[in-house]
Amino acid sequence: MKPGIAFFDFDGTITTKDTLLEFIKYSKGKNAFYLGFLLHIPYLIAMKLKLISNQKTKEEVLSYFFGSMSLPKFEELCTDFATNKLPSLIRKDALTEIKKLQQKEIEIVIVSASPQNWITQWASLKKIQLIATKLELKNNRLTGKIEGNNCYGQEKVNRIKKKFQLSSYREIYAYGDSSGDEPMLQLAHHQYWKPFR
Repeated sequence: MKPGIAFFDFDGTITTKDTLLEFIKYSKGKNAFYLGFLLHIPYLIAMKLKLISNQKTKEEVLSYFFGSMSLPKFEELCTDFATNKLPSLIRKDALTEIKKLQQKEIEIVIVSASPQNWITQWASLKKIQLIATKLELKNNRLTGKIEGNNCYGQEKVNRIKKKFQLSSYREIYAYGDSSGDEPMLQLAHHQYWKPFR
């Protein structure tokens, strides 16, 4: 039996801020960011009222800011963000916890609703596995849609169970900070809610 596995939400748990919002600000500028979200207030309200899904709202935002952008251009922005901005958003206590678990030979997996594109580089450098939302492409361009389901709520559990045989781990840890993480936390022997505040 393997020693253990730890599932970490990314935005708000490992990071101090939502990286999708920070990525849009970084790549488009603050003025364009605020104008874009002003135009999307009806979608945000409808999502809060549970009239439309989290995925639908995210796709509207992604379509507005990145729809039809070429993948090479988008990946260039993601690499720039991951290199120059993302490190400043990482919680030191979260990094300390990850290193402590790795020393115990616990597998570390980030499970994020954010697109994988700007998390992959950071996760790889830290020797962390990644499960995240995938963006749809057509003709090597972003459509603004999500491929399959947004990696949020129950979908986090679905993705975890598809990739890992949980019964083969002696201990399961989970770290989260929002309602979208609750199903994932229920998988764990050791549940940590907003642990690095």
